[in-house]
Amino acid sequence: MSLLRQLLLLVPCVLCLVACTTVDLYEKMVPLPDHEWKGSYKPEFDFIISDTTASYRVFFVIRHTEKYNYNNIWIKYYYQPPEDTLHKETREFKLASNERGWHATGMDDIYEHRLEFARNPGKLKAGSYKFILENIMREDPLQHVLNVGIRIEKVQ
Repeated sequence: MSLLRQLLLLVPCVLCLVACTTVDLYEKMVPLPDHEWKGSYKPEFDFIISDTTASYRVFFVIRHTEKYNYNNIWIKYYYQPPEDTLHKETREFKLASNERGWHATGMDDIYEHRLEFARNPGKLKAGSYKFILENIMREDPLQHVLNVGIRIEKVQ
């Protein structure tokens, strides 16, 4: 094989390796039985932070079908930082608007939302964290919800 041909094969491989950087994150989704999120079902998520120099974004992730009946969701979430007590907060997330429709990525009739808990990235202490999600919508069980979860992204 000629040197030119070897270089032409090697360049795309090198570009792929350079372009592909790993993103340090945690993401876990739990499937909801019968595509219903019952108010009594409170999925828990545990993750460990070791890099305290980086800033992080924390997301609530929900996947639902187009038959989901609301343009929002109300959740109660509990979080426990390392060596601290369990904190509780209530939050409404907007999922759709009349102007834009679903504020999500979608394929066919399934939509996924990644919704930030805080507007700005923040520093996290080193150690083990716990998150618990609770559906507090009036409809119980909440229909047409496929999965819910947490995503943690390190800001690059």
